[in-house]
Amino acid sequence: MRAHLRTVVVLALAVFMLAWFLRGADLRAVWLEIRNGQLGLLVAAVLVTGCTYFFRALRWQYLLRPLGHAPLIEAFKTTVIGFAVSTLLPARAGEVVRPYLLAKRAGFSFTSTFATIILERLLDLVTVLLLFGFYLVCYNPVARAEHAAVFHALKSGGAFAAVGAIGGLSLMMLAAGHPERLASWAQKVERVLPTRVATAVAHVVRTFLLGLAIVRQPRRLASAGLLSLPLWLSIAGPIYLVSRAFHIDMSYTGAFLMMAILVVGVAVPTPGSVGGFHKAYQVGAVAFFGVANDRAVGAALVLHMISFLPVTIAGSIFLAQEGLSLSRVRDLAAPPAAEDVS
Repeated sequence: MRAHLRTVVVLALAVFMLAWFLRGADLRAVWLEIRNGQLGLLVAAVLVTGCTYFFRALRWQYLLRPLGHAPLIEAFKTTVIGFAVSTLLPARAGEVVRPYLLAKRAGFSFTSTFATIILERLLDLVTVLLLFGFYLVCYNPVARAEHAAVFHALKSGGAFAAVGAIGGLSLMMLAAGHPERLASWAQKVERVLPTRVATAVAHVVRTFLLGLAIVRQPRRLASAGLLSLPLWLSIAGPIYLVSRAFHIDMSYTGAFLMMAILVVGVAVPTPGSVGGFHKAYQVGAVAFFGVANDRAVGAALVLHMISFLPVTIAGSIFLAQEGLSLSRVRDLAAPPAAEDVS
């Protein structure tokens, strides 16, 4: 019953976000804008989007090295599957399915592998904020007062997120440096829980911290951070290419601003970031690049399709090759899937 209620809430949220996004749009004008998009730039955007998953897999393989060897092809396939699942199912289900599948294939602990996903997200946030900060150095905010408020809110949110990301990394470094001590602390909960449960909690803490082993190696962590740079530069590519395809006067560095806005949009917990992604791009394009609403709506629709449709198709093919159905994947993403895989 709870799962059905969550599905209803998520779908209602997606409908609301789409309605908000399309409010005031002339759909005929939007279709005309889409038809007038430059096909060559859109094809290039699709190709660059494919590169982002290679960079993700490469960085993930690097983060997993303290646990053992994970073949790049396996990291790539499970990464694509994970993003496809997150598009098809709510609550970022792919973030659980992806480490589960790779851990099973490589013989790793699921908990340790899942820890690298959390580290990935922190590195992503830090990289996006660094690129956003670089853009701020070169950017003169739009003088229109109604858009200045959006810009200042974005800067404030970025500063708050930066503090959170740095704090999160610091906590991970502190925790990863003393895995046995924290596991011992966790085991003390047996004073209020049965011994078997307390031992299980301590085991989960220990294996989770093993997944953060790279944090104890500053050079390796720095290298992983450097791998995040080409990843996010490639993510900026389709934003820039699609915007130019729609005749939007955006520089490549302008895509860094749009990335920061889109990160907020994709945080809306709808499957495939439907609605949140669209509204975020629309707001950014209209507020900071002076784009007409119908053109911004058309560009947002096409950018979303390029960002999510190819990976969903590829991930579905990989799932079929593995003999996994969507219902089975849904079961894997449920709490029982978070079992330790050794």
